[in-house]
Amino acid sequence: MSRRAVYTGSFDPISLGHLNVIERAAKLVDDLIVGIGQNIDKQPLFTAEERIELIERATAHIANVSVKTFSGLAVRFVRQCNARVIVRGVRSLGDIESEFTMTLANRKLDPSVETVFLMADEEYTHVSSSLIKQITPLAGDDELARFVPRIIIPDLRAKLAQ
Repeated sequence: MSRRAVYTGSFDPISLGHLNVIERAAKLVDDLIVGIGQNIDKQPLFTAEERIELIERATAHIANVSVKTFSGLAVRFVRQCNARVIVRGVRSLGDIESEFTMTLANRKLDPSVETVFLMADEEYTHVSSSLIKQITPLAGDDELARFVPRIIIPDLRAKLAQ
């Protein structure tokens, strides 16, 4: 039986913190699916299709990663992917609190799905999508490359210029 996990999130846009978790999680499993969920509380910058393309480019160097979108419950998506593990990246104690609540809810919804937390490397604990959106118009490419994969910088600049 292959070991398959699903890393869920909005990835709007993918950050170096996300990429760090993807690279590390991919070493732990045979197949890692990056599941782009629709967060009804957020107005996305990139469409789901654009996020798929950005993540595929940023993870092209990782052979066992694929990208899909989903709506609805993450645990249902995990089961549809024939997986039993959700990977979640955490940056801070605040993340842990909200992730803990979600993990308990997921366990009630489907006790067969386990959640595994990976701490983002220290250098990425401050990186968030909102921070990226704030600094993109102000930062040069080399500065921005400290927050997002360099390969998506032109897309990010073009989207925020609209």
